[in-house]
Amino acid sequence: MRKTLEVAGFLLLLQGAMGLVTEFTDRFDVGLISRVGFLDGYEVYASIAAVVLALALFALAESRPK
Repeated sequence: MRKTLEVAGFLLLLQGAMGLVTEFTDRFDVGLISRVGFLDGYEVYASIAAVVLALALFALAESRPK
């Protein structure tokens, strides 16, 4: 369970970071957040939420026994 939480956290962190890079640079069109239709105009907020959720998953993974 711990490894699953860590992998999910890493993927969310990666998607959130790529979403922020896409929004602030307009050079790279990477990540899934910019491709989700109902998030148009809210990509920055969704990327920040993904990063925060990733940090929460990392904290939850740390609290689980090995």
